[in-house]
Amino acid sequence: MGLGRFVVTRTLNLVLVLFAVLLLTLAFAGPATDNVLKRQVESYVRGDISTRCNMLRPPSFCGDANLIKQQMEEIKQREIQNLGLNDPWWSPKRLGYSIYSLATLNLGESYFLRSYGGSNIVRDIILEALPKTILLFTTATILSLIIGLLIGIRAARKPGGILDRLISTIGVASGTVPIWWVGIIAIVFFSYTLRIFPARATPLIPPSDPAYIPALLYHMTLPLLTITLLGFGGWAYIVRNLVIGIMQEDYITVAMAKGVPERGILYGHVLRSAAPPVITLVVLSLSGSLGGALITEAVFDWPGMGRLFYTAIGALDIPIIIGLVYVSTAVYLASIFIIDVLYGFFDPRVKAG
Repeated sequence: MGLGRFVVTRTLNLVLVLFAVLLLTLAFAGPATDNVLKRQVESYVRGDISTRCNMLRPPSFCGDANLIKQQMEEIKQREIQNLGLNDPWWSPKRLGYSIYSLATLNLGESYFLRSYGGSNIVRDIILEALPKTILLFTTATILSLIIGLLIGIRAARKPGGILDRLISTIGVASGTVPIWWVGIIAIVFFSYTLRIFPARATPLIPPSDPAYIPALLYHMTLPLLTITLLGFGGWAYIVRNLVIGIMQEDYITVAMAKGVPERGILYGHVLRSAAPPVITLVVLSLSGSLGGALITEAVFDWPGMGRLFYTAIGALDIPIIIGLVYVSTAVYLASIFIIDVLYGFFDPRVKAG
């Protein structure tokens, strides 16, 4: 299989998976969306009738309860028909329109949430939260990776040593300790006991204020340190295992027999061989975090995708939920597609298979 055919195949797979995710999301959210919209229509009609009765007070209309009920029902049915709610969500017309709207990022309007600028457009709300999630988790992943690389390489140089055993313990422990629990402990200790960092990571000043960015970075410090603290051990453990495995390869033994210095072997051969799996894990970790670590951002009150997801679920804001699922899935699938293409380009065995 050539590289071009390999890319086309992966592209078709990506589109099919994304389409399946959209169908599942609409299947779960479609009935709830219809019910919420119908309740909104009913509330709007009631408010409109009430305003007309309070301000205009036509006695022939407001004095007759049956007439009011009839008028409300007629207006309600007309609005429901205008919105297309008479047809079920899975009807070809509505389903096709919904998928087209999602694919073109026409995600509609939020029921309850607003951006800092006051917009209720789902796209605006998500694009406002996405950069903050990228800022926090990308920075934390890079810091964890750098620390993990340095410590993992040192641990791999002496397998079974004190540092090696310590890193293995930290790596296993960091994967089992819930980050939300550590976050709560960190908030209690650093915010309420030492009073070094604020308890909530959302600045109180508006984004239009020139001091917002420094305030955001200061508020980000505590969640950043917490995520990095729990993340570097796992990276160090992964790097340690990769380096030890590569050090046992025949070409490394040959290089050592030729008298190549240990530093040259580590940084010239071992890390080069370990780079593809490490890069794969970094990309997957970053793409997975772009959906926002829901509990983590909720605990620290970080204004990113995770907290937005948490708030939208609590408010049953279906358009926001559907938009977040779509954006998170699209980013994750795109990252996998990029990894597949890169592997297919650099490793002929992948595209041949």
